[in-house]
Amino acid sequence: MHIKKLKHCCMVIDVNKRRIVTDPGFYSIEEHDKIQHADIVLITHEHADHFHVESLKAMIKRIPGLSVIANDAVGEILAKDGIEHRVMKHGEAIDLKDVHIEAYGKHHALFHKSIPPVSNIGFFIENKLFYPGDAFTDPKKPVDVLALPVAGPWMKISEAIDYALKLKPRLAFPVHDAMRIPSQHLLAASPVNANLLHLKP
Repeated sequence: MHIKKLKHCCMVIDVNKRRIVTDPGFYSIEEHDKIQHADIVLITHEHADHFHVESLKAMIKRIPGLSVIANDAVGEILAKDGIEHRVMKHGEAIDLKDVHIEAYGKHHALFHKSIPPVSNIGFFIENKLFYPGDAFTDPKKPVDVLALPVAGPWMKISEAIDYALKLKPRLAFPVHDAMRIPSQHLLAASPVNANLLHLKP
C-alpha cells in the first residue's frame, strides 16, 4: 500500500494495483484536479472541505469508470445531480475492484450540543488503513495505519492524542490539518512523513 496525502483529507492510496482518492474537498482542489487516473473515490460526509461537487464531476468526466462511494447525506446530493454512486453505512463491507472496504461510524463529531450532528462514515481499506473522517470512531478491530484528524472547530488536540492512544495503530499521520497553526498538531502523529507513506501489502 502506498499513501500520498495531497492536502487536508484528500489522499491518493494505491493498493492491489488500484487507486483510491479520499475526500476531494475545497482545500485540495488544485491538487486533486490534476489526478488523471483513479478507480474509486471515497467521501466521508458533505462538508465542503471534504466534498467539492464540481471538481468531483470534473474528475468523473476525465476518468471513465470511476466508482464513487459515500455516506447517505452525500448520496442524496449525488442523486440530485445524477451522479452514479454507492452509499455505505456503518458495519457494511464491500469488495470493489479488488479492494476490500469497510464502513464504520454514523455521525460527525459534535460541534456543540445545540447543533445537530451531520452524518459521517469512516473507511477501513484492506484491513490496513483506517480513515475515520470527522469523527473519533472506534472500529473495534486492530488498526495498522490511522489517518488521524488533528485540527478543526469540532475537536481539541488532546482528543486526537487520546484517540490515537485508544486505537494503538502501528503508524499514525495527521489529516484534517489545512486550518492548523504550522507544526502545532504533529504531536499526535507518529514520527512518519505525513505527505508520503510506503507500506508493505
